[in-house]
Amino acid sequence: MKTERDTWNPAQYDRFKAERQQPFVDLLAMVRSEPDMSVVDLGCGTGELTAMLHEKLAAAATLGLDLSPAMLAKAAAHAGPGIEFRQADIGTALPGGPYDLIFSNAALHWLPNHLQLLQRLTEVLSPNGQLAVQVPANHNEATHEVAARVAAMEPFRTALDGWTAPVHVLTPVDYARALHGLGYTQQRVELRVYGHVLASRDDVVEWVKGTTLTSYRERLADDLYDRFLAEYTRLLAERLADTRPFFFPFSRILFWARRDSGES
Repeated sequence: MKTERDTWNPAQYDRFKAERQQPFVDLLAMVRSEPDMSVVDLGCGTGELTAMLHEKLAAAATLGLDLSPAMLAKAAAHAGPGIEFRQADIGTALPGGPYDLIFSNAALHWLPNHLQLLQRLTEVLSPNGQLAVQVPANHNEATHEVAARVAAMEPFRTALDGWTAPVHVLTPVDYARALHGLGYTQQRVELRVYGHVLASRDDVVEWVKGTTLTSYRERLADDLYDRFLAEYTRLLAERLADTRPFFFPFSRILFWARRDSGES
């Protein structure tokens, strides 16, 4: 996703580090480790999980790509023999390749046209390459619906020129059909609901400030974004029960596919 300014805040994102790590662990468990793999991690963020990916697979080479300079500044600490990080727009052509594994944890949902995207990723896979992707699928929940509602209010609607965050994520069935159509002879597609226990509903706002709301912050002046956030917080509180602790279910789609013809 191209941005006018970098609104990603690594510290805000990492406030829920443990909760965000579990889907990565589950996705990595789907991958079939092979000797001397060439790996690319799309949307590598702060690089900590990319380093874990590289180590667990004992990969020959792992490349982490991200658009955010703030995230890449943190990722630099994890660079070393066989692992590097680069700034790149993963919505365009990927550098290098072919890759034995294209891995992406919570990044591709920012990109449009997933059918075309999967086609493009497939083109840079090695003949027996693997694709492993996790995308959030919480777009029908109050966190997203309230953001769209606030964006439709003035003065935000005018400032955003009518823009609201689009939903690019497909259904699990659509991903399964697309992977089959692209010639993947093995695949596994799952919808998982992760139940997070937060201190209170206030923490839900802190959660989305690190992800969902970044696209609104990117497009609004700081003072207007502060007003947006205040209205968002007020309206979201009307939708969420004031229980302590607060149970926050989060849906995600995980899929793995391989191009070879071996048995699963």
